[in-house]
Amino acid sequence: MDQKQSIKDEAKTAKANNATQRKIIHVDMDCFFAAVEVRENPQLKGKPVAVGGAANSRGVVAACNYEARKFGVHSAMPMSRAVKACPQLNITNIHMDLYKAVSKEIHSIFQQYTDLIEPLSLDEAYLDVSDASYCNGSATLMAEEIRQKIFDSQRLTASAGIAPNKFLAKVASDWNKPNGQKVITPDEVLDFVKELPVTAISGVGKVTAKKMDSLGITTCDDLNKLGLDKLQTHFGSFAESLYRYSQGIDNRPVQNHWIRKSLSVEDTFQTDLPNLEACLLELPDLYQELLRRLKRAREKQKLIPKALVVKLRFDDFETTTIQMSGTQPNKHAYMRLCADAWQRGKRPVRLIGIGLQFNPPDFPEQLRLL
Repeated sequence: MDQKQSIKDEAKTAKANNATQRKIIHVDMDCFFAAVEVRENPQLKGKPVAVGGAANSRGVVAACNYEARKFGVHSAMPMSRAVKACPQLNITNIHMDLYKAVSKEIHSIFQQYTDLIEPLSLDEAYLDVSDASYCNGSATLMAEEIRQKIFDSQRLTASAGIAPNKFLAKVASDWNKPNGQKVITPDEVLDFVKELPVTAISGVGKVTAKKMDSLGITTCDDLNKLGLDKLQTHFGSFAESLYRYSQGIDNRPVQNHWIRKSLSVEDTFQTDLPNLEACLLELPDLYQELLRRLKRAREKQKLIPKALVVKLRFDDFETTTIQMSGTQPNKHAYMRLCADAWQRGKRPVRLIGIGLQFNPPDFPEQLRLL
């Protein structure tokens, strides 16, 4: 059976089974880190807040609230640039232990409704409530109750999306932010995705969106009309997922066992590293930290590396990533990768990151020897 026929069959099956009767809730906390900081310091309420490092020490915005976003501040922005955009910005340090503790309390609320919970991060998760009997089985009412319980216990707001699958639930949770929710019923799926912008699809970043725009693709309906064959010509292996999403199809189950796909460490330096030699001197410390994190991660699940990765960010903020196949971390291999990556820019470096990508847990053990 070819891919196109397979996807058509999936669409027919989903329609016949009323989208398999799944009820998925995606809960997404509103500006989580920043909201926790405002809760802890009420004097910050109503003011622009960014969580991260100091502006005068190469700090980066880890999170910010909506008041800061109005000025163009966003996560991953250099804090110095954020302060220029918003001079009245209130900067707080990152308190990760606090965020983890709050997240644990929030997840305990999720567990009152279902055991099928897939955390995506500290501040968002999928819940499969298909078989839950609470609220007479209404996922909409369950989402409302969950959001209210979060507010009552944590004084924090959350948004939610309710839909027959994960893709649509995640899109819906962003629809009425902050402190709102949206429902997409099975009968509404096709009409909803028809007008959905392609930028709402996970994996469609700036580069892909620009390419789509040049092809006249702005909505999911445009993707669907283009067809799988042409999508494969332009987008390769991503085409099949795009074609499914364009029809509102997503059969991924809610996974309550998280599978790690990668692991990395990185450092932003207060002073730019002037040359390759200076970069290589920083690698041993990064490598040791990577080994420590890998050891901790392996205590929780089986991890089979498939590639070593190095990321460099130059002083002009251009970023390059390079990788090579490898079954185990190797300091000398990272040094070779770093040297090759530096040749792409040949400029002072402000950030170095090294990491690993992993094979699926069921990857055949004997293939590691090839």
